[in-house]
Amino acid sequence: MSTPQEVLLEISDRIATITLNAPERMNTISGPMLDQLSARLLEADKNPEVRCIILTGAGKAFCAGLDMAAQAGKGKSLGVLDDSSSNMAEFDLRNAPPVVLHNIDTPVICALNGGAAGYGLDIALGCDIRIASTNAKMAPGFAKRGILPESGGTWLLPRMVGYAKAAEIAFTGRTLTAQESLDMGIVNAVVAPEDLREHSLAMAGEIAGNAPLAVRAIKRMMRAAETETFEQNIHHVFLQLLPLFRTQDFKEGVAAFIEKRPPNFVGR
Repeated sequence: MSTPQEVLLEISDRIATITLNAPERMNTISGPMLDQLSARLLEADKNPEVRCIILTGAGKAFCAGLDMAAQAGKGKSLGVLDDSSSNMAEFDLRNAPPVVLHNIDTPVICALNGGAAGYGLDIALGCDIRIASTNAKMAPGFAKRGILPESGGTWLLPRMVGYAKAAEIAFTGRTLTAQESLDMGIVNAVVAPEDLREHSLAMAGEIAGNAPLAVRAIKRMMRAAETETFEQNIHHVFLQLLPLFRTQDFKEGVAAFIEKRPPNFVGR
């Protein structure tokens, strides 16, 4: 029996759309979905035709977290390694979606079509840009379930909103509306539900129209800057800049600027 496709990948006009495809359970994360999401992200990142990725969910929710009911007692399928001798559990996250999201170079826009809770919230935070429907909500309810954000939330959220505000959000576990998330800088824009796809595609298209090698290098350096000093990042950026000077796209960008025309970047 074939594994159900719980994560879909569609590529069109240099944009990859990855869709969490389990609307009947609000796209809660199963073991197969974890594996498929990582695989789809890596597939899109390695495709030279893809210049931007949109991550969204089918149905009314983006992702309501881990599928706890289905996975109770089945930790290994979610990457949990049970240690019966010490009655402890430890996560193997080397190839988990939050780590893959953080490491790929292709820009990722999260189109938040609905609620993002728990693990789903961490996935959304791991994307580079978030565009939310007015129906979207952020539910960091980890403390209400006796756990903590195990997939990047404790690292990502303080960098987005500052320590004090992140502490308030995480410690209380209260649900944020789309507008509250916008006011805090967690999402980039809030749009009507019927406009979410068009708005996300428009931003992705704008990104895809730029020089892809440069965009990927910019993302790498911005991510590296999270853990580097200013001086370290400047030197790192210079080393990234040298090969870009030799690309066809750099020559095209300069020529297009001088000739006052739109550039035609080819990724070489």
